[in-house]
Amino acid sequence: MEVLETIQNQVRENPILIYMKGSPDQPQCGFSSQASQMLISCGKRFAYIDILANPEIRANLPAFSEWPTFPQLFVSGELVGGCDIITEMYDSGELQPLLEEAAGESES
Repeated sequence: MEVLETIQNQVRENPILIYMKGSPDQPQCGFSSQASQMLISCGKRFAYIDILANPEIRANLPAFSEWPTFPQLFVSGELVGGCDIITEMYDSGELQPLLEEAAGESES
């Protein structure tokens, strides 16, 4: 139960949070690399959790989010989705305003 509480706290405390394999500087899979690069290009600060360094989070996050794959992006406490959804939102122009709104909320 502690791990689920940890995940819940991470999601609540970070307006833009991606669970990924590796880090934005050193991603450990192509999907995590692609997703983090899109977040970086949007220009808003975001937090990340390396699930490879946190095996308990990696094992329990799919149950918490009801999403089976990684990366997983949470914005304002809500699951946005994985790499495909992040890419679609980025390409359509939906991701930038979502991140700007979340970043704005965290500054107030």
